Amino acid sequence: MNAEIATVGLNADEVRRVISTALAEDLRYGPDATTAACVPSGAVATATVSPRKPGTLAGLPVFMAVLDEVLGAGGYEIIARRQDTDRLAAGDVALAVHAPVAGLLTAERTALNLLCHLSGVATATAAWVDAVAGTGVSIRDSRKTLPGLRALQKYAVRCGGGVNHRMGLGDAVLIKDNHVAAAGSVTAAIAAVRAHAAALPCEVEVGTLDELEEALAAEVSLVLLDNMTIAQCAESVRRAAGSSTELEASGSLTLDLARTYAQTGVRYLSVGALTHSAPALDLGLDLS
Repeated sequence: MNAEIATVGLNADEVRRVISTALAEDLRYGPDATTAACVPSGAVATATVSPRKPGTLAGLPVFMAVLDEVLGAGGYEIIARRQDTDRLAAGDVALAVHAPVAGLLTAERTALNLLCHLSGVATATAAWVDAVAGTGVSIRDSRKTLPGLRALQKYAVRCGGGVNHRMGLGDAVLIKDNHVAAAGSVTAAIAAVRAHAAALPCEVEVGTLDELEEALAAEVSLVLLDNMTIAQCAESVRRAAGSSTELEASGSLTLDLARTYAQTGVRYLSVGALTHSAPALDLGLDLS
């Protein structure tokens, strides 16, 4: 597991903690009683994982890591396998493995919960990426993630073609409205950040064109246009023309308006819904 997890940019220890927590929830009251009653000892079968609706695959290495945890590495045979980022039609085989039935059924819910959720995030992201294709605009996520799943959810965003915003509070600065209120002004907040954390990337959230002018005067590298209309975004782009400041639209964005916002000339669309509201992609595991 470790080698493949690292290859896709995930931390093996973080993934293991998520899996251990999920399996512990299922097994906290004892072993799998239904499987113990129904599955003959030593039974083996082929399990096929397929989506019931079209979607973008994300989390297959995590699914495999669950199998490793329950069955042991080498405790199953891979018959067929697709890759994360693949776009699947309904019924396509994402994975087929030959393995002991008892272990498969014990692992099934934990493995599918993670795969369905992450593939749902990737599928939602891909829809936004498709909507702005050709505009030069990138789709970005936010910190609106489920506790304990941030690294996995942000990985799924990448699988869908999106790009990541900051991972936490300490790897970049984002001056928001409450920081501005505490500091006294946009200009004062920028000055305070530069005095305290000059080495970190700095983005400033603005809600008005006047605040945008303050941020542009301070020559910040990135400005987040919070809940601005399409017309306001277009005007912001006009005002930022000729500067090195890039603009990111956020808030009040909908998929049907994504391309219109992108065509204003902003660099990014920030979409919290990629992680906090993406519906799971329905994938099922069937034995044969």
